[in-house]
Order: sequence, then structure tokens, then C-alpha cells
Amino acid sequence: MFSSLRIRNYRLFATGQAVSNTGTWMQRIAQDWLVLSLTGSASAVGITIALQFLPMMLLGLYGGVLADRLPKRPLLLATQTLMGLTGVALAALTLAGHVQVWHVYLAAFLLGLVTVVDNPARQIFVSEMVGKEQLANAVSLNSANFQSARLVGPAIAGVLITAVGVGWAFLLNGLSFAAPIAGLLLMRTRELHPVETQPRAKGQLREGLRYVAGRPELIWPIVLVGFIGTFGFNFPIWLSAFVSDVFHGDAGTYGLFNTLIAAGSLAGALLAARRGHSRLRLLVAAAALFSVLEAVTAFAPGFWLFAALLVPIGMFGLTVNVTANASVQMATDPEMRGRVMALYMMVFTGGTPIGAPVVGWVTDTYGARIGMAAGGLVSLAAAVTIALILSRVGNLRLSVSRRGVTFVPSPRQRELVTAA
Repeated sequence: MFSSLRIRNYRLFATGQAVSNTGTWMQRIAQDWLVLSLTGSASAVGITIALQFLPMMLLGLYGGVLADRLPKRPLLLATQTLMGLTGVALAALTLAGHVQVWHVYLAAFLLGLVTVVDNPARQIFVSEMVGKEQLANAVSLNSANFQSARLVGPAIAGVLITAVGVGWAFLLNGLSFAAPIAGLLLMRTRELHPVETQPRAKGQLREGLRYVAGRPELIWPIVLVGFIGTFGFNFPIWLSAFVSDVFHGDAGTYGLFNTLIAAGSLAGALLAARRGHSRLRLLVAAAALFSVLEAVTAFAPGFWLFAALLVPIGMFGLTVNVTANASVQMATDPEMRGRVMALYMMVFTGGTPIGAPVVGWVTDTYGARIGMAAGGLVSLAAAVTIALILSRVGNLRLSVSRRGVTFVPSPRQRELVTAA
């Protein structure tokens, strides 16, 4: 389960990310709660999230081109520094008492601009640290790292917001980036497995798109996570609405809900690390279960039942993310990985500027329960549709038996295998 941690450079990276990820989750909770406090609107929270992911939607592919062209370690040093400065600037405005909603919008947008390059660079740098044999394990542990921080960050943020205000959460997040920067500086560069950088040339972006379009094992997982990321992962909107409008809680309640999702996500990440492999049928099944749970949880009648159901939602949601990420990376040639992972992240998170305002409007207009159920049903429709498409691509058919519902080789496919 933890085999990639034997590698020193990856241990340094993982330690630094654990600290900064905790700060990132603190800022996410503080940011959402600050916007909700200033405006009283779930739509405003949706706009903040949309602005943070808008650069990824517009410029994500260009970030992948840059990640393929530039050395990853110096690039990450620059992006991590800029992300830390963004947190410190927002903390200064908040602690001085001058913060306004447009300040939060601007900080979210600037953070999104840096993430355009940081995300694909970090994805590729994992393979440079651990090599191909440990890549699937390291991707899963990265997710476990992120979700472990998600357990701690919201809890700390809830305490800080209640005790001393949101500004201190922003400040601690900014300072937390010193840890990954130190980890990058302490690495032994001779032990890395650097991917050859691509020289500047015309048509590299189109080349990446053609590469993905010709491979069903890449394009359909990317499409699936795009639908789920756009419509199914809008938890800041739904949870803040449930806290304020349904359960009439406070920042501590919001932190609790996020912590429960993180607990399930951490379990999902560790199970993925233990499996050591990623299959498309697991991806589709996890996506379907996640979507059904989300729709059912929306109508949970009581506080504690709603809270308990957030755990399996987190587990299956993280299984979707890790399985798709590892499947796409393992199926991609190293020289194309930056552009492919940029497209993956662009579709997964870049759809948020479209989905978040729509989901926020539905939630404000029809209530938190309808908003969350709608997100789950759209995600379920995508999972079922892509399952059928993949079954046609692989010459499979639906089989219903005592073991459950699965896809098995069609008679034509069995004939081809027998002939071979």
C-alpha cells in the first residue's frame, strides 16, 4: 500500500504536500464560508468556485503544453511560491478588515491561473520521482495525502473561524507552502527519472487533442470525469446550503460535513493504493454508485443519516478520481503526458465554471435537496451512457446473473478470441 514511500524524493514531496494540502483545505472552507457570510447566497459561492476553475477551462491545454516543454522541478518551485503569496495577500485583506467579495473573487481567479500550470506539472513530476512501476501506487497515495489533509483542514478551519475569524485560516494556508518548496529544494536530482522535455513547435496542442481522440481508453474516462466534475462534485454549494437552510448549523457543522466526505475519500484512496491497478469497469461502477448515493443522500430525512451517507459518497467519488487518473496516465506515452493530463484536469475541474453557477441557481431556486439530487442524476446518466459506449467499443454485452450486472464478451468477441 505504501511502497512508493520508500523513494526519498517522493517522501519529501509527499511530506510537503501533506502540509500545504492541509492549508489548502483550510482556505477552501474559509473562502466558502466568508463568501456565504458576506452575501448569504449559494450562487455567490458557486461564482467563487467558477472563477477559481475558469482559467483551467480556458487555458488548461496551454498549461499542459508548458508542462511538456519546461523542467518540472523549477516550474513547481515557481507555482508553489505564487500560490503561497495568494493566500498571504487574502489573509492581509481579511485581517485588516477591508475584505470584500470581489477580493475573494480575484484571489480565486489568480489561484486558478497558477493552477493551470501547476496541476499538469505535478502530475508528470510524480512519474519522474517514482518511475513507471510505482506510478499507480504513487497516484493513489497522492490522493490519500490530499484526503488526509481534507480530514484535518476543515476541522482546523472550523475551529479558527469560530474562535478568531477566517483571516487566520488564509494566513496559515499561505505559510504552509514553505513545506513543499523546502521539499523540492532538498531533492536529489540525480535520483529523478526526468521525462525528455519537448522543444517548442507548432501544432503541439492539436497534436495532443488528436492523440486523445484516437484512443477510446483515454477519451471516455476523460468524458466521464468531466460530467461528474461539472455536475456531481459541487459539494461546497450543496453542503453550505444544507448547513444554512436545512439543518441551520454553523461553520463547525460545515467543517464536519467536509471531514466526513474526506474520511470516505481517504478510505477510497488507500483501497486504490492497495489494488495497484486501474480498470475501466471499476471506474464506471464507482461512478454509478457515487451518483446513486448522491441522489439518495439529498433526501435523507435526518441530520445524522445525511452525515453518515457522506462517507460512502466520499469513498466512491475518490475511487472515480483515482481510477480515472491512474488509467489515463498509464495509457499515455511519457512525451504526451503533460498535454493529456492537462486535458484531463481541464475537463475534470474546468467544467466547474459551467456547472457551479447552474447548480448554485438550482439550489437557490428549488432548495438544497433538489440541487444535490439533480447533480447525482446527471452524473448517473453519464455513467450509464459511457458504460454502454465502452461495451460497444469492447464488443461486450450486458449480463444479469446471481453475481450481479456485468459486461461479458459478446458471442462475436468469443469467436475472435477462439480463432486467435
